[in-house]
Amino acid sequence: MTSINLPTAEGGTEAYVPGEPRAFAHKAEGELPRVAYAAAHVVSNPLADNDPWIDTDIDWDATLNYRRHLWGLGLGVAEAMDTAQRGMGLDWPTSLELIR
Repeated sequence: MTSINLPTAEGGTEAYVPGEPRAFAHKAEGELPRVAYAAAHVVSNPLADNDPWIDTDIDWDATLNYRRHLWGLGLGVAEAMDTAQRGMGLDWPTSLELIR
C-alpha cells in the first residue's frame, strides 16, 4: 500500500496510509437548489511561438473540453467573474471570447 510522510506537531514525520478509495457519483441526480460555479482556468498552448508573459495563446480545444467536463459535473463556469482569470495573463478581449 502506498504511504506518504506527513509532518507531526513535534517536528518529525509519520507515515500516513490512505484507505481504499470510495466511489462517488459523477453528478448529483435531480434538481439542486443552488448552482455552484467553477473558476475554470484556460489551457495554454505549450507549442506556441510567443512570449507567454506578453501574449496569450490558448489551446481552445483543450480549454473547451475542460469546460464541457465541468458542465457535465453540473457546475457552472464563472468566466465573467473578476477572480476567474485575474493576474493570469488573460486580457479582456480574450476573456470576452471565452464568454461567448
